[in-house]
Parts: sequence; structure tokens; C-alpha cells
Amino acid sequence: MTAAKENPMSSEPLLSVEGLAVDFATMDGVVHAVEGVDLEIAAGQTVAIVGESGSGKSTTAMAIIGLLAGGGRVAAGSIRLDGREIAHAPENELRMIRGRDIGLVPQDPMSNLNPVAKIGTQVAESLLAHGLATRQNVNEKVVEALTAAGLPDPERRAKQYPHEFSGGMRQRALIAIGLACKPRLLIADEPTSALDVTVQQTILDQIGEMTRELGTAVLLITHDLGLAAERAERVIVMHRGRVVEQGPARQILEAPQHPYTQSLVKAAPSVAAARLRPEAFRAEERPSAPTAGDDADAATMPASADNIVEIENLTKVYPVRGQKEDFVAVDDVSLAIPRGETVAIVGESGSGKTTTARMLLKVIEPTSGLIRFEGKDVASLSRAETRDFRQRVQPIFQDPYSSLNPMFTIERLIAEPLDFYKRGSGADRRKRVRQLLDDVALPQSMLRRYPSELSGGQRQRVAIARALALSPDLIVCDEPVSALDVLVQDQILTLLGDLQREYGLSYLFISHDLAVVRLISDYVCVMKDGSLVEAASSEEIFTNPRDPYTRRLLASIPGNELNIAS
Repeated sequence: MTAAKENPMSSEPLLSVEGLAVDFATMDGVVHAVEGVDLEIAAGQTVAIVGESGSGKSTTAMAIIGLLAGGGRVAAGSIRLDGREIAHAPENELRMIRGRDIGLVPQDPMSNLNPVAKIGTQVAESLLAHGLATRQNVNEKVVEALTAAGLPDPERRAKQYPHEFSGGMRQRALIAIGLACKPRLLIADEPTSALDVTVQQTILDQIGEMTRELGTAVLLITHDLGLAAERAERVIVMHRGRVVEQGPARQILEAPQHPYTQSLVKAAPSVAAARLRPEAFRAEERPSAPTAGDDADAATMPASADNIVEIENLTKVYPVRGQKEDFVAVDDVSLAIPRGETVAIVGESGSGKTTTARMLLKVIEPTSGLIRFEGKDVASLSRAETRDFRQRVQPIFQDPYSSLNPMFTIERLIAEPLDFYKRGSGADRRKRVRQLLDDVALPQSMLRRYPSELSGGQRQRVAIARALALSPDLIVCDEPVSALDVLVQDQILTLLGDLQREYGLSYLFISHDLAVVRLISDYVCVMKDGSLVEAASSEEIFTNPRDPYTRRLLASIPGNELNIAS
């Protein structure tokens, strides 16, 4: 895949934003979230906005479509769609524009899909509302939309509910809704952040095909600089509500001029930095990783005394409603996690990565197989041993929207495990919470806030702080940095590496971002359709992959062929 070629801007851009300013009224006064933003998008063009969490990327996009959060308003500037001013258009006019003229693919599927409505029903709503389908043919149109978004077996998936989908499949359902009406402008806010690289490529190829065939313009909001370089013709860099640099994608990312852009590119593990620093977090005194032999499991099964976790022949089978055959989510998987090291599990959405992790966490019970933690069978632990196990093994879940209680303040969320296990005095716990907030680069002013008042990246950092609260021995990281911009991602990965070296922590690291995996992992296990297809040292996997599936995953990394500055 090569970077998109830049098309000259037409004299009449499809979207023109001039001097946009967005203010939010808060208890502490007016916050100037966006100031003086200018941008243009021609028909058929893809423009990417990049920047760290809180830089104003999503706020700019929501102002364009008229969906600013409560207290937000367009304070100044112009927004013209095909020459028509829409900055202060009445709500009934904006409702007609949304979906048909401007489509939206939001970032978080958990808060944007109705949990009590079938996926097909939610796709049909948009089609019917804009008169693009009738009651007679709407089911056919729904299947077309789900197929275009890359969902397998769309007829069956249309009849299922969001909770029956994996995280990646839910994101694809949102993409199907956004593309269903074939809008002239598609606003894609981190549209593939929850997807593995092969599905990500499929989705982005589909968006690119629409752009070419229908003249659909795309405003892509992303923290993945490799993706921006590969898919966009122009890149706009935002920092603290302002545009600090913009221009052709390759020019911006291969030769950034502004110091902030330079810092973004330098911190990005998804591009050249990952290849240049594969050993960044490996302690010098640590023994070298074993080389994979003919047995795929050999690379991850060192001597028993060296392992904090050993998994043997692990299998999880789910009965499927209305089906004679059961679904095998995890099929005879064996691996080990050496003490003080990082084992990564990679694979496509639905490959069994998260199911394996949840069995290790004792969230779900395996159908068969054995999990040993420090030599003890986890299934046979007593109540007291289980209580100790849950303190020593902590999770960082992928989705901070559903893993954080929206009714708790940030201070209470981080202190909750300390309170539950009665760690120290009240003063000790408060001090520990403040220390953790510093560790994950959040200001002390966040303590009294609620999750709804934080950005997606900030919420994920709170989840990470909570997982660290009890100083565990093993942390199960399920996509812990997928929601973070590259600067914060770099901070968190550095933090995880520092903690590992200082305290001898072990990590089971699940991620679809293979560049992040190369940066932080000692061993890599590749899963496909519930089975382990390859396991070896990180260096072996990335320099000499043996399985065709592993090679396909590596070839799908966004921007892996670009000469991006480091």
C-alpha cells in the first residue's frame, strides 16, 4: 500500500471551514476548545486531522456536523457544505444533512450502538429515515451495507445484538451505518482504532473505493500517523485547539516543520520508530529470548521455574443458539509467560485473544485445559488463594467507556481496589492515588471529575492507573493503548517498561497494533480462528515470520512502506 497521491483542490471545495472557533460553557467559565481553524476538502479527497487527545480534532468534526456536546457552541467562523452555510443551521435542516450528505463513523461502539436493538434494525433506521430504502427492500440494503463494512455472514449478523459482537465487529457495524446512505462527506472519527490490521485494511480500502467511485470526501480523524500518511492526501496537525501545520501528507510526515509535529512523528510506534527501537524496553541483564524451533510452543515454554503462568491445552467452547454445532473460541492453546517478561498475543478480531485472557483472569471458566499461576492450578484455588490471586493479577481492559463506573469520581475509581482490599490507611490510599495519577500523566485536578468529563485517552489512563494500584505481579493488558494518541501512547508504553524493569512485572499484552507489540514484547503468540499458529521471540516473529498468516498481518501495518521521519 502506498500513500495517496495529492489531488489539486477544486475551486469549489465540498467542505470549507474558515476561522472556526468553538467554546464550551463550564462551571469554571468558558473554555475555548477550538480557535481559528481553517480547512478545505474537495469532492473525492481524503484529509486527515491528527493530534493528541484534547487537541480539538473531534470537536472540530462535531461542529461541522452540528453535534457538539452540551454547553458547546460555534462562537465564530463559517462552515460551508457545497457552498451552503451550515454553521448555525436549524436542527431540522441539520437532521436532513446528517446521514445523507454527511455521514459519521464515531469512535466508540459501546456508547453509539443501541444495546437492545438488533444491528440490522439500527442500520435500517438511517436508510428509512432518508428514503433510501422501502420496507420491502430494506433488509436487502442492510445486508449490502454490512457486507461493504466487511462483516462476515451479514444475513445472520443483522439479526444479532451488539453484545453478541466482538469489539472489532461492533466498530464495523458503526461503519456500515455511516456508509449506508452513501454520503458526499464522511467524517470518520478513529474509525479503525478497535480493529486489527487486516480488517482495518479492508475497511479503509472500502472507504477509498467509495471515495473514487462516488466522489465521497473523507475527513479522517486519527492518532495513527502511519494510517494518515497512507490514506490521506492532506494532513492537518492540531495542538491545543489550533492548527499548527498542514499540507500534503507525505511532506508533513516525512519532513515535519513544526516542533509539535516533529514530536508526534518521533513518538509514533506505528511507523519507523517501531523498527528502529525493537529492544527499547528489554532490560540488558535479561536473558536473550529463545529461538523458535519446529514446535511452535517451544519458544514460549521455558523451564517451569521461570514461568509465572503456564497454560496447557486451553479450550473454550460456546453453544450457539439455534445451531447444532458449538463455537470453538479457543482451541487447544498452550503458552507460558516468563517471570518479568512480556508475552504478546496478536491476531484478527475473533481469533480468541481476549477469550484466552479472560480465562486467565478467571472471568470465564475454560471448557478444558489447565492454567497454572506460580505452579498452582488456578481452577482449584481456595477462596483465600483466589482473593490473593485477584490482587496479584490485574486487568487493563480495551474499552474505558464500559470498564469505568460513570457515577464514580476519578479519585474513587482509582482508590476502589485499595479500599476493597483495605490497603493502608485512608491517608496512604489518597497519597497512592495521587502518585498513580502522576504516573499516567494526568493532572491532580482530574481527581474530582467524572469519566464523562474526560477524553477517551484520559479515561484509558485512569483505567491503567487503577490496574497499577495494587502493585500486581502480572498485568493482563487487553488493547491498553489503542484509544490513545501517539504522545500519550509513548508515555504509557514507557511507563509499562519502567515498571517492568523496576518491579519485575510480567505482562500478557493483547494488541492489534503490531508495531506496538514489536516495541514492548519479548515473545509473540499469533492466533487465528482460536488456534495458536506461530509462537517465537519478538525478533524472530518480526524478522523471520514462518506462517503465511503472520506474514499477512505484518504486511498490513499502515505506513510500513513510508519513509517517515524519526
